[in-house]
Amino acid sequence: MPRIKCHYADCVFVDEGYCSAAAVEIDPDTGCATYSPTDDAAAKVDEFDDEDETEEWDEEEGDEEDDDWLDDEDEF
Repeated sequence: MPRIKCHYADCVFVDEGYCSAAAVEIDPDTGCATYSPTDDAAAKVDEFDDEDETEEWDEEEGDEEDDDWLDDEDEF
């Protein structure tokens, strides 16, 4: 039986770096469809706070100096 090396550290099917699932489905665009996060990893995702990241993006949007080159016409 082939062994599949897994790079997901928080998957319930990972056993010493290899997938222990009975069947594995791989999607070329999204990765492993068999992936299932452990309870610890799922709890960490729930703790994530979008509000802090949104505030950071709002502050960065005010910087329009970087777009000055768009206003300049070519002088060639």
